[in-house]
Amino acid sequence: MLKSSLRVLRVIYKKTQRSTKMSKPYLSLSLDMDNQWSYMKIHGEEGWEDYPSYLDIFVPHVLQVLKELDLKITFFIVGQDAAFEKNHQYLRQIADAGHDIANHSFKHETWLHLYSKEEMKAEIDSAHDIIHEVTGKAPTGFRGPGFSWSGTLLEVLAEKGYKYDASTLPTVIGPLARLYYFSTSNLTKEEKEDRKEIFGKFSDGFKKLKPYFWKTNKNQKLLELPVTTMPVFRIPFHLSYLIYISNISPLLMMLYLNIAIFLCKVTKTEPSFLLHPLDLIGGDQITSLAFFPGMNVSSERKVFLFKKVMRKLGKHFTLTDMNGHVDDIYDKKGLKTVQVPS
Repeated sequence: MLKSSLRVLRVIYKKTQRSTKMSKPYLSLSLDMDNQWSYMKIHGEEGWEDYPSYLDIFVPHVLQVLKELDLKITFFIVGQDAAFEKNHQYLRQIADAGHDIANHSFKHETWLHLYSKEEMKAEIDSAHDIIHEVTGKAPTGFRGPGFSWSGTLLEVLAEKGYKYDASTLPTVIGPLARLYYFSTSNLTKEEKEDRKEIFGKFSDGFKKLKPYFWKTNKNQKLLELPVTTMPVFRIPFHLSYLIYISNISPLLMMLYLNIAIFLCKVTKTEPSFLLHPLDLIGGDQITSLAFFPGMNVSSERKVFLFKKVMRKLGKHFTLTDMNGHVDDIYDKKGLKTVQVPS
């Protein structure tokens, strides 16, 4: 009798635990798979045309960290990386580990918003096809490099049948981030002109923070899932910023994160949380980029901070990949619709 009662209690407890977990709002995790050459290209460093890669170091590293946390995330992959056979085994390892795959353009150019319709279609198609071929998974989502987007991009994605775009970053500090980026780069005047809208304009800080549908001129719909910034203040809190703040004070980092979580919950904002490779690995392993900002922090320290942040977020949200989050959003009603800009 006692054993039977204990079994019943265990079943009730497990059901309660599952119910509690599912009652938490979603938070999607994604990683922009910017490779060594793309960082060098963005910053105007010589030698990027040789396409140096750190995927052989980074991919096994990040997959092990995610396995330890039992996390599945979305990797936004650059088509150019998938085009090189030397990278195939590492990109397949990501898919084989059960992670979601998405499109991060082919050439990783932050002036993507300047592309014509024909150029945009070729860019999206070429990346989509090679990523699908190499990983075995067809992307259904897209994020522009440097948060670059345009009405043309949205039209092309909708026509291709993509489920979502995730290129917008609603923050008011975009111009400041761009100023810092220009001051630390080796870009020419012409290259800076091409990149003059990287990280967005000040007015982008007032774009919608919660998911919404774009409506194209052909009456097609495309879900927009913005990279979440802190509600009210519209300042970023993805991992790059948290690591930077931790260099000032770990306590300040946690305070900053706690405020972001509180404001997301109060405003019923389900976050889309962004990661980059250099958030999880330091100059001790990627020595060729040791001069980049934040690379003085060791890989061990970055992983420690990442796990700490994930544990904190996991207490308040159900952590999932972009596709899981998007599917849940599609099941809801009442999302606002915005006309695609011409």
